[in-house]
Formats: sequence, structure tokens, C-alpha cells
Amino acid sequence: MSMFEDIPVDVGVIYEGERIRRKNMQVELGGPKQETKFELVRAKKMDEVEDEKITIIGPDLKDLAEGSSVPFGIYIEIAGKNVEEDLEGVTERRIHEYCNFIEGIMHLNQRYDIWMRLSKKSFKKGLNSFTHIGKVLARLYKSELPFIEKIQITFITDPEKIKEMSKQALEIYEARDAKARGMKDEEVDTFYGCTLCQSFAPTHMCVITPQRYSNCGSISWFDGRASAQVDPKGPVFAIEKGELLDPEKGEFSGINESIKQKTLGAVDKVWMYTGFGYPHTSCGCFEAMAFYIPEVEGYGIVDRGFKGVTVNGLPFSTLADSGAGGRQVDGFHGISIEYMRSPKFMQADGGWDRIVWMPASVKERVKEFMPKEAVVATENEAKTVDELKVFLKEHSHPIVQQWKEAPVEVTPTAEGEEAMEAAAFPVSTATVAAGGFRIIFKNAKIHAEKVIIKRVDKAKR
Repeated sequence: MSMFEDIPVDVGVIYEGERIRRKNMQVELGGPKQETKFELVRAKKMDEVEDEKITIIGPDLKDLAEGSSVPFGIYIEIAGKNVEEDLEGVTERRIHEYCNFIEGIMHLNQRYDIWMRLSKKSFKKGLNSFTHIGKVLARLYKSELPFIEKIQITFITDPEKIKEMSKQALEIYEARDAKARGMKDEEVDTFYGCTLCQSFAPTHMCVITPQRYSNCGSISWFDGRASAQVDPKGPVFAIEKGELLDPEKGEFSGINESIKQKTLGAVDKVWMYTGFGYPHTSCGCFEAMAFYIPEVEGYGIVDRGFKGVTVNGLPFSTLADSGAGGRQVDGFHGISIEYMRSPKFMQADGGWDRIVWMPASVKERVKEFMPKEAVVATENEAKTVDELKVFLKEHSHPIVQQWKEAPVEVTPTAEGEEAMEAAAFPVSTATVAAGGFRIIFKNAKIHAEKVIIKRVDKAKR
């Protein structure tokens, strides 16, 4: 008999990566429309947990209006003789994996950003109560993670209770994150990898170091170590960092070997501390996106919670799609907020000297870790690239020095002919005809080793 015989829908790894579009959803839990949502796991004593107890605070699935979006929380308490606080973060992250095993459930993101959808099809099949989801989670946790001897799960849709508990959750997340601060990548021989999101991005693997959190922001180096020790064959595993090939970009032979193996050769090289060349891959669960702004030669940062459009006129969703899916795309770099607090943050690109814009809410969260001299505009100072340029000039941002063009020398080479060496030309708009197509360059900068200027005889035109 299957351990999911009493569940009205199928449960299995084949449903990982299932996408549920808005027109096909019964209800949305958390997500971008909701300010408050969270998922939290806490380690408890054996006598504090009633095994496989499932509690629902607020309306159950069958009581929620079709097509509605509601605030949401998942609170899980675990116990066992080998359960310790260091296991909370990695156990919490498994909510993502196990929910996605359920036919008709889509779970995205993590911590305070969770986003779930239930399909109409599965709802009609009978998946109309959180009790079913709780049973699946409890059984998967105890079968997949043997250190869990007892587990109880609470689902929350009551808005006031979610507000109360989400404040507590944020404090717990911060305490976990602070634990790893101060450690350096150079001080350890082992990094950790995570492939929990490969169901959505098959060529993505997170590399977790003391100074670079998982992109989702929920797995620290300590979390990775604890997970790999208790579940060495699981999705979080040890990486021998190997030879340091490039200290500035953050290239290690061990990381290259590991990601090549885990992505079946699709990705064979990663530079940890840059958004160019071979940037760290991203799935789609990252907390924020660093995006290059060519007009100012600097980076903007936008987090998932930002509701407006960024300084280049694009929302988070569009920018996120540009760098997700396990691809390495120059200038698009999925990151965690905690990584922004690291001395290794975008190290090869100039660090904070290269950051020019971010939402005010993100700046507030990381301000104590920013250099005092850092100059970063927010949506309050710059809403367009033109406004950003003015702000950066007025505040003498270091990036402005890179805007100055080298002088162009013009030397006659022949009668009616002049040459300019190593010139760089800003071009507002240029059109080139080629192969039956017109290629239009806008706001481009064209670099040429030599430009020949010839005088043209008007009579021969």
C-alpha cells in the first residue's frame, strides 16, 4: 500500500517543476500580492511535539474563494534526539521540494517570499484541505530525513496571526544569518552545493560559501554543513573547493568540477564574485537581481518585493526572467540579500563602487554593511536613467570617472584622408543594413581601433 493512498491526488517527483498559470489556479497562497507570508521550521523537545498533528488557523482551502489570493504561513515543529537548531534552515527549505511533489501544487521562493498555487484540477479531485498537504509533508519529512522523529505542522491563513508570526520569523531568519557573518571563504576547505531548484532550472546549482549565501537566502554555510552531514546523498552536498584559480573573480577548481557534474556538462565554469564572464547561475527563487545598466556602466539591484519599475523602466519580473533558468547571462546576477552584506559582494566588478541604484527598502536593510562613502540612488532620487546620471554626477559617484572618454588623436595619413586611433564613440541611434535586415543600435558605444575619414568629391556623389 502506498503511503499516500489516502491522498486524493498523486504524489511524486514527476510533479516537480509543474507550473500553474493564473487561469488554472483555484487559489493563490502568499505570492507577490501579499505583504505578509512566511514559512518557518523550529527545533523542539520531544515532549513539545505531537507527532503528525496538523492544525489550520483561519479558512481552509475549501473555504477560500476561487481565484483569490490570501496571506499565508507554514509553521513546522520537529523533534528527535539528533534534531538541533542548525538543521532548521535546511529542513525549512525542503518545504519547497516536498510541496512540489504534490500534483497540482506549485511552490516557489522561500522564507518571507513564499508563493504557492493550487490548481483547479487537483481541487476538484479532492485536494480541498490543508490536512492533505500536511499529511504529505509529515510523511515525506520522516521518510526522507530520519533525524526527524516527530513533526507537527500548522497552516495559517488568518491575516492577524500571520502578521504576528511573520515578525517572529523575520527575527529568527536574521539570527541565523548573523551566525555566519565574520567567517571568510579562505578559512574553510569545503563549500556546499544545492540542487533543490533543478526541477525548475536543470542547469542551476547554488554554491554556498561562508561569504556567499544560497541565492534564495535561506541556506548558509552552516546550514549546508549540517544538511550534508545528516543527509549526504541529498540535494545539499559538500564541495571540496580545490585549487583557487582566480582570487578576484572567485574561481575554484572544485566548484567547476562539481557544477559540471551536477549540470551534466551544461555549465563547466563559475566565477563567484562577478556578474560577467561566468556568473553564478540562477534558478528563479533568488531574493534579488543585480542588473547591469549600460548607460551608466553600473549595477542596479531590485528585490522580489519591489512593486514598481526599476530605473531602467523594467519590473522585477522582467529582469528576473532575463537571468533565471540556470543560464549564465552577462550583467544579470541572481543574489541573496545576505550576499550584499558580504565583503565578497560583486568583488571583481568593483563591489559597492559599482552599485548605483536599488529600492529604498533594500538599502535600509543593508545600510550598516555598506561603506560609509557609498553613493547609491533609490526610487526616491532617480526614477529614470537620465535622473540617475544627474544624481551620480552631483554626488561624485566613482563610476562617473569611467564615463570620460580618452582624447581622440586625428592625424593626416594621406591627402583627403584622416585616421583616428582607438576611438570610442557614444551613439544615440545608428542603423546598419545587413542581409536584408536593419539592425538598430540605441544608446550604444562603438569601439574602433581605427576610423578612416575620407573627403568625398560632391561631383562624384
